[in-house]
Amino acid sequence: MAEPAACLECLRRSWLLAALGPYVEKVATGEVGSRSPELLRLSNEDLLKVAAPKVAVQLLARVEALPEGRLAEELLLAECWACCRHGDLYPDSLRDAGDAPWALIGRGDPRLLDGLEPFEAVTIVGARRATSYGREVARELGRELAAAGMVVVSGLAFGIDACAHRGAIDAGRTIAVLGCGPDVAYPASHRSLWRQICERGLVISEFPPGATPWRWTFPARNRIMAGLAGMTVVVEAATRSGSLITTDLAADLGRDLGAVPGPVTSRASAGPNALLASGAHVIRDAQDVLDALLGPGRERIEPVRPDLSPDLEAVLVAVEAGNSTCDAVATATGLSGPAAAAALSRLELLGHVTCSSLGTYLRTLSSSPSQLPL
Repeated sequence: MAEPAACLECLRRSWLLAALGPYVEKVATGEVGSRSPELLRLSNEDLLKVAAPKVAVQLLARVEALPEGRLAEELLLAECWACCRHGDLYPDSLRDAGDAPWALIGRGDPRLLDGLEPFEAVTIVGARRATSYGREVARELGRELAAAGMVVVSGLAFGIDACAHRGAIDAGRTIAVLGCGPDVAYPASHRSLWRQICERGLVISEFPPGATPWRWTFPARNRIMAGLAGMTVVVEAATRSGSLITTDLAADLGRDLGAVPGPVTSRASAGPNALLASGAHVIRDAQDVLDALLGPGRERIEPVRPDLSPDLEAVLVAVEAGNSTCDAVATATGLSGPAAAAALSRLELLGHVTCSSLGTYLRTLSSSPSQLPL
């Protein structure tokens, strides 16, 4: 495996971006030429002239004076490592992009980057305020894709991102791309998930340890997410969702786009449905992703029917047939009310059904046998 290594010039760039955080925040807008991915195409000198002209000389001098030993020490103390565009570990999929990060700071397993090709990775993005449908789809997509050997890339945000990571962690192949230092769990409420990814996957950023997030750093990190993967899949997103920034960046790089269809009456599905109308791949499950990236039938995901007792199997079939209440399930199966309720509770515990706040039951996408005793 290629060893993590970054040259001094590229490391200093990362520290410069962290120092420029509040300055870029004032000039990064949605206007063409002022978006953060476009600003990051600039050299150090030009970026300083645009973002912080009054302190450009001082900031550049301060960063250029940073000794290599101090930068290495800060990485070590944060349990991080670094690679840069001049090294072997740096992904080729990013290397050729004009706005590619000069360096990647990582925490976790660098082997996930070693030789990573776009067709081996899928980026999953979507709404932070996701519906139960979106969360379930994202988690199952992450789980099945990781189990099939794909690397699942996302941004650790609320909603779809977190669900995709949680699904992929079950198979141990996920990369979280952050808009802050890789040693910073953001959002803070995802600290447990961040820790799991650090231990079993990989967290990367173009910012140094300790760097705080700004609004402009999120579209900036999206270009890394788009570049790493051969396909970007949107699960749920409103029409003006920030998640669609990632699809624009992916399209600019010539990557495939996929979208999970949703109800035309749902605001959360407006973004994916619009992408589908524009020609994006229809993504119903992980098999659709694999067929689009690798070719139809090249890799197969075989559905596994859960190994359930006869009563649980009968109740699950009843729910699949549209019997959504306990009374309806009891009538359809011939079970007593208490027996039907117990079976539904067991199926919910095993992850095969979900119960809404109204007490109605729906079949989940999960089809793998649970490790719990039946």
